[in-house]
Amino acid sequence: MTPHRLALALLLAPLAALAQDAVTTDGDKYTLVLENAQVRVLSYRDLPGQRTHEHRHPAFVAVALAPFQRVLHLPDGKRMRREFRAGEVMWSDAQTHIGENVGNTPTEVVLIELKPAPPTAACGSR
Repeated sequence: MTPHRLALALLLAPLAALAQDAVTTDGDKYTLVLENAQVRVLSYRDLPGQRTHEHRHPAFVAVALAPFQRVLHLPDGKRMRREFRAGEVMWSDAQTHIGENVGNTPTEVVLIELKPAPPTAACGSR
């Protein structure tokens, strides 16, 4: 490999490692329900045994619509196993993961992703 190609590969490698948006990576499972300046609301559904591609979420609230079991595969190699009850509400900080349905029921969940607050005018400014 020439020095120029090596340098280019080293520059582009971190970009490839960045996880993508969930709707982009798994549009067959995520549906955009609503989006505005404050939130993005997604509906997610998958079947037992299905996995997502690696993707990222900003901080979000999840509302389980039905019971399901899930394993989240994190970039550092750790795995988080969770079991959700219908109606359960969960907060999560921003994260990157691969999700896997490890139960025997479909995953049905609504995600409310939070967007950064817009800057506000300083007191007394016009």
